[in-house]
Amino acid sequence: MTAQPHPNRPHTTVVLAMSADGKIADARRSPVLFGSPHDKAHLERQVALADAVLGGAGTLRTGGTAMRVLDPDLLDERQSRGKPPQPVQIVASGSGNIDPDLPFFQQPIPRWLVSTQAGATLWRDRPGFDRLLVAEGNDREIDWAIALAAMAELGIERLAVLGGGQLVGSLLSADVLDELWLTVCPLLVGGMAAPTPVDGEGLLATEAKRLELLDVRQMEGELFLHYRLKGRTE
Repeated sequence: MTAQPHPNRPHTTVVLAMSADGKIADARRSPVLFGSPHDKAHLERQVALADAVLGGAGTLRTGGTAMRVLDPDLLDERQSRGKPPQPVQIVASGSGNIDPDLPFFQQPIPRWLVSTQAGATLWRDRPGFDRLLVAEGNDREIDWAIALAAMAELGIERLAVLGGGQLVGSLLSADVLDELWLTVCPLLVGGMAAPTPVDGEGLLATEAKRLELLDVRQMEGELFLHYRLKGRTE
């Protein structure tokens, strides 16, 4: 399926693995991946299709590294499309409070930060990010319409969002999501404090975003669900 570009923002796809009870991590937010090697390969393919990968600072603090494209066939595919070996890795952090000693900053990848004025100021005179995107709204939080418009102007046409739930919730509220890939893994986690694919304040049932199921695949015990937000075009 070929995504059609939006006039002022990238085509945005959320890619997450979750437990059968809808959790993307345990209550301690441990850096343990739920998915199997099949899910990891699926995630790497989605990353390879993207011009940039967006993740929240909390997810980065937990994992410490970015998801890179390592499969030789996927690297060849990117080269054949005229793309660099690795998509841009974009971290979202309103505060800019990110440990510069994380392994993320040693990986051979392009790194951008999307933040507020205050958050970007922390990184103006220090190494780590190749580009700082300031997208501050009236509430001094990240304004996603501004942020995604800036990404589009910089040539980002396809954006993969790898979490966490707070970030996805913010993007959903801003109505800038197009698709979701959700891998349902055969385990139960439970816990009121365990994050879900869409956290934050949430939406009332009358305001819920409706989805169109595009594809279902099963590999061993996992289900791969592909949704599109209703009203979006291919």
